[in-house]
Amino acid sequence: MLDKIALSLLIVGGINWGAVGLFQFDLVAFLFGGQSGIIARIVYVVVALAALWCISLLFRDTTEAGDRDFKPSTT
Repeated sequence: MLDKIALSLLIVGGINWGAVGLFQFDLVAFLFGGQSGIIARIVYVVVALAALWCISLLFRDTTEAGDRDFKPSTT
């Protein structure tokens, strides 16, 4: 569940950065009172924490428990 929340926040952050890069429009700053607004800064930090959490997804074993012991026959 936490993985999906972090991934969703990361997607929102990525879209925001895409808008900044393409249109010079920071949606978070627009919605929450500028880049120096306290709520906007909290959103930036939460998205950054989500990105750090998602790094762990790269190093996790995603195989199912039943699939680990499966060895295909070589007949």
